[in-house]
Amino acid sequence: MTASVSEFDTFLNSLLPTPQASQDTELLQQIGFIPGLREILMVRQVHALEHATVWILSGLPDRRIAPPNWTDNSGLGGLSTENGFYLYGQTNTAEIKRAVNQALERITSGEWNLAVHPRCGTNLSVGMLLTASIALGIHLILPRNPIEQLVGLGVAATTASQLAPELGRFVQQYVTTSIPFNLRVREVSIVQDSWGRPAHFIQTEWID
Repeated sequence: MTASVSEFDTFLNSLLPTPQASQDTELLQQIGFIPGLREILMVRQVHALEHATVWILSGLPDRRIAPPNWTDNSGLGGLSTENGFYLYGQTNTAEIKRAVNQALERITSGEWNLAVHPRCGTNLSVGMLLTASIALGIHLILPRNPIEQLVGLGVAATTASQLAPELGRFVQQYVTTSIPFNLRVREVSIVQDSWGRPAHFIQTEWID
């Protein structure tokens, strides 16, 4: 099942265009009258920069694919907004400044994979939606016998767990993130978020 999803994902990738530096700028020029469009595009680009920064802080070497023995730093996390992103975890301001600038340089220079991260909440949302959808379909198809329904629920959960990683990555790449060609890093500061948690806030601005 996983292999078939990977092949399908590769096929879709071949049909979709390569990121272009002017894509969001042109989109704004064409349909910028839509309320909230700039904010949506901003959040997508910030989201990609957040992921890239976490990759860099986790020690990902200067290559597009992580080596087999490389492990992600699960102590780092982020939250994107239209004005920048919060970064959580044990790291210092100087290191974050270095990482975010390196991340912006690398992701806009062709390392598109830095925009996608396996611990992104998008993957969790996709997994939950898949599980619910498959479970509902099985519930409607199978007899109402409790044992068969329970088995069906297990099949739904197993199927969703196999599909979610690849589909989540695809949704991240083409829906919830966008290469940050229009972003500039303004400031990195120590703050508290809306829930009072300590964090660094990387403030960004839009440039055309």
